[in-house]
Amino acid sequence: MDEGESNDEDTVPLLGSIVVCTTVCLLAQPSATSAFDKLKALSGDWEGTVAWTGKESTKINAHYQVTGSESAVVEDLSNGMTSAYHLDGGDLRMTHFCAAQNQPRLRATAFGPDNSSIRFSFVDITNLRSPVAGHVERFEIRFLAVNHIRVPVPLPC
Repeated sequence: MDEGESNDEDTVPLLGSIVVCTTVCLLAQPSATSAFDKLKALSGDWEGTVAWTGKESTKINAHYQVTGSESAVVEDLSNGMTSAYHLDGGDLRMTHFCAAQNQPRLRATAFGPDNSSIRFSFVDITNLRSPVAGHVERFEIRFLAVNHIRVPVPLPC
């Protein structure tokens, strides 16, 4: 074969690899993007109850705001805690600003059918006072209806 000529046999494996990678990458993106869209739809004021482990239910208010040219959702809770959600490439991320003054960072690791739930897992944390200090290590939000969400395992900081 002369220089500059291509051999079709050499290009087929490369094309096959590109098609597989593109397909896998595109399949991962929609869940995070669709889940983020569900979080953006929470925009506004919410009220509900919270029951921390071993304690009675109390009322809680939440305010969700879409900000940063629709690149982030900020959740402000009436108990003084805030979380921010955003996309990072194909990942959905959450940073929780805890009343304990630490900031766990989590990544969405599982999505329910039709993004009916989002499960976040711990990535790292800033400002942790000691290795045994309380902090959020996992978080799940379930979308039960347009106006009804549930956090099945609220974890105190």
